[in-house]
Amino acid sequence: MGLRLLGLARGPIALASKSPRRRELLGRLEVPHFCVDVDVLEGDLEPGEAPEDYVVRLSRRKLAAARSAAEEGGAYVVLAADTVVVLGDEVLEKPVDKADAARLLGKISGRWHDVWTGIALHRLHDDRILTHAERSRVHIDLGDAETRDAYIETNEPMDKAGAYGIQGFGGLFVPHIEGDYFNVMGLPLAALRALCLRLEADEAR
Repeated sequence: MGLRLLGLARGPIALASKSPRRRELLGRLEVPHFCVDVDVLEGDLEPGEAPEDYVVRLSRRKLAAARSAAEEGGAYVVLAADTVVVLGDEVLEKPVDKADAARLLGKISGRWHDVWTGIALHRLHDDRILTHAERSRVHIDLGDAETRDAYIETNEPMDKAGAYGIQGFGGLFVPHIEGDYFNVMGLPLAALRALCLRLEADEAR
């Protein structure tokens, strides 16, 4: 049922991601999938590169890294995604340590920022690849430095773009969001369904 509602003719999906949030979302949808841990270069934003182009480029890189394992596992499609936080013209990725997390949270607290997620789908039998970039706007306010430090001590910020997770403790500090909540988690579900429907429409022609 999950596959049909998602818009795919069959499965499974090979998820090219280490993100437990993305794995959780596919599990909630009862979509048959397996995970391929990929180690790819990140943080190589090119001068003048738009954040939406950057996250799509990284997603395509993850597709390529996962292809062999996906084929061995009998996947129908490979799904990859990458998420960044953008404040003004600055792209904020995952913190390298707790001091960096404090720096990032200090930057975004009390301000609006953008969350961009790039998603890429690769249908293996015909090498068809479709991509999409989704944007949401988020206002987060962690108050004073003591609150930020307490949040960092939960370790939740350490593997997340912009150093917060909206689905966890971080959600306590997000009073406003414009756009797809799941995009902020790292996998925009409505956009993913639209991409799957496009993929299968191409097959039907």
